[in-house]
Amino acid sequence: MRYIRNPPRAPQGHTQPGVLPVHKRSPQTTVTPHWLSHTLNQHQASIQDPHRKDMETPLKMEDSQPPAKTEMWWGTLGTVRPFPDFNPLKDAQEVKTALEKKDGNTMVRILTNRTNAQRQLITRAYHSLTGKDMSFTLKKCLSGALQELMLGLMMTPSQFDAHRLRQAMEGLGTDEETLLEVLCTRSAEQLKDITVAYKQEFDRYLENDLISETSKDFTTLLLAILTKQRENQQGVIDYELIDGDINTLTDAFSNKRVDMASWIKVLTTRDAEHLNRVLSKWEQVQGVLVEKVIQNHFSGDLKLGFCILVQSIQNSPRYLAHRLLTSMKKSSVVRGVLVSHCEEDLLSIRVEFRRLAGLSLYSALQKDFKGELQQAFLALCGAEDL
Repeated sequence: MRYIRNPPRAPQGHTQPGVLPVHKRSPQTTVTPHWLSHTLNQHQASIQDPHRKDMETPLKMEDSQPPAKTEMWWGTLGTVRPFPDFNPLKDAQEVKTALEKKDGNTMVRILTNRTNAQRQLITRAYHSLTGKDMSFTLKKCLSGALQELMLGLMMTPSQFDAHRLRQAMEGLGTDEETLLEVLCTRSAEQLKDITVAYKQEFDRYLENDLISETSKDFTTLLLAILTKQRENQQGVIDYELIDGDINTLTDAFSNKRVDMASWIKVLTTRDAEHLNRVLSKWEQVQGVLVEKVIQNHFSGDLKLGFCILVQSIQNSPRYLAHRLLTSMKKSSVVRGVLVSHCEEDLLSIRVEFRRLAGLSLYSALQKDFKGELQQAFLALCGAEDL
């Protein structure tokens, strides 16, 4: 970590978050990452002929794992890890039989114990075996919350989040907290992938839908989060910028009308490490928690947006644990968090959940869900926390 007092300032002329343009993105042909496409193509020839002897040899583990930084977001704090001795054709054959028998237990056992990368290989193998799209068959054979979970598991991470955002804006009313959950807990790179996936899945622009389904200052905040650009130098402690941001947040309340644009700019153009220093020092100077100030000076959806944004900056696993705790009866919320984070940081979320709830996430899932859906959620959760 380097320490500097006066790093170079960002160039003049940056677009202010209060007046954000809508950028239309050109659709791309696929959201499948390049490393997975290579693996799929590498095994395609052998998958097409199930009688070939070389298909008896399972895929090597290095073929089914993404490199360190990929769209699949697999990390050391995930609960779902690459399945050893993975063989996509064998799994596809079992899935085929399970779907014919409408055997939900087998479907759950296989799909919740494979990484997303491995599930993409299974769906490719299934198509080669049957000539059918696996997700289409899942829709016919399963129903309700279990169907939604299995379909979600078969999507890539960016597709899954794109579907969550679309569902939050469909029909009457808008699910603002789901919009905020997805947008606030994703990196700038991930949000770009989600935006591309959204256009591919629905032939709609995510920015335009956010504008049409939300209003006024809340829309401005959402677009700033979606298109966030980091202006500070990551990995460098810039004390002058910290003090400047503290003054900016304070000065926003100097007039009768709160300058919400200043808050949006600071909170969406800095990395989390810098913002944690800013918010921590600001709380010390003001003698009050940031969330308390937000509650007192903002209202409606904008207040909700700032609260969740600050919570995700200060401790994202704790925010997600609280989200689970307060929405445990809603299978869609539980599904969203578990599927999105089971390969990334669900272990951290489990720790925070136990601190907040006084019982483990595993026990809470056992209490609130039954049958095959419970079995699937528990598999994604991973284990009991004693």
